[in-house]
Amino acid sequence: MSELFNPDNSIMRFITKIANSVYLNILWLACSLPIVTIGASTTSLFYVTLKMAKNEEGNITAAFFRSFRENFRQATKIWLILLAAGIVFAFDGYVFYHMRFENVIWTIGTAVFLVALAAYAIILMYIFPLLARFDNTTFAMFKNSLFIGMRFFLCTVLMAVIYFVMLFVVIHIFTPAVIFGEGLCALLCSYLLSNILLMCQEKEEEADPQKENNTRRTLC
Repeated sequence: MSELFNPDNSIMRFITKIANSVYLNILWLACSLPIVTIGASTTSLFYVTLKMAKNEEGNITAAFFRSFRENFRQATKIWLILLAAGIVFAFDGYVFYHMRFENVIWTIGTAVFLVALAAYAIILMYIFPLLARFDNTTFAMFKNSLFIGMRFFLCTVLMAVIYFVMLFVVIHIFTPAVIFGEGLCALLCSYLLSNILLMCQEKEEEADPQKENNTRRTLC
């Protein structure tokens, strides 16, 4: 019985990580309330969960707010771009849905819209974890998010499933599950992303050995 409550026990470590993900979700929600800070809050969330995936989290509160301060400007810029694009997609989707014409132009337009929407979703899932781990220009962040998301398509699908299942559970099954929300989703996605980002890091270190000791690296 004493072994069961040993903090080094795998079960206890799992419970601790789930509890930490709930705490991180509360931090994420609190720091996202002004809406414009969602980018910085999400980057900070992934900064911590990526460390949790490698058992390197340390003081999660301090790590969260340190990342929030360091990435605030670029993360906010990225988020505002994504928010504006999301509004455009929502408007276009509304128009396409209510103007259903059985002709070639409508069919091609809808196909282009769906492809662009898929690219947007990929960028949305990858860009903040990349920002949490690497230093780069905003344009490069968008480019790399799309490239990595397409290259590791299975990971992209699994991440989309994680978010979809969480949304479905909260809306249709058990609304209080919102307490897990983005925190648990980010943790699960971080386990999927951990090896991928490590591969990107090792590739950069091979290209430039001087970057090996940097905490955050530039992903080209």
